[in-house]
Amino acid sequence: MFSLSYKAMVAALLMGGSTMALADNAGQSHANQLLNDPEYRQAWQQVVKKEERLPEWVINLSGSAEQMTAVTEDGDRYLVGPLCETAQTCLNKRLIVAVSFDKKHAYAMLVEVPAGLPADKSPTRHADYRFLGEPDEGIQVLLKEQLKKDPNWY
Repeated sequence: MFSLSYKAMVAALLMGGSTMALADNAGQSHANQLLNDPEYRQAWQQVVKKEERLPEWVINLSGSAEQMTAVTEDGDRYLVGPLCETAQTCLNKRLIVAVSFDKKHAYAMLVEVPAGLPADKSPTRHADYRFLGEPDEGIQVLLKEQLKKDPNWY
């Protein structure tokens, strides 16, 4: 009987450890899945309720998303990643999302480039940037750096 409860305890510890490892593995997270977590949903709702004229795909974090990555800014850890209205319109309409690991803060940068911009024109120079969630300067830099990782962004 002792060995059964000991095995159960070891199994519980191993499962808990693997859950922590998964939670720390940012590569498993996508911005379009964040609202499945009630705490992230609450943090995101705090962001969008203060904003006017946001597209539905931004409000609902729906669309095409790539894997998020873990980054540190001023000692705090964030999951950061892009979300596009659609994969086909990603150059023209995208959102870079950052959420804190403690699930209390969310920020984003909405980037819109005019449709039909000629290929020889730099999207950087023609983009409109809108920050959501009142990010400080460090978070703004973090969001901009994430955007620069896109090889099609110049």
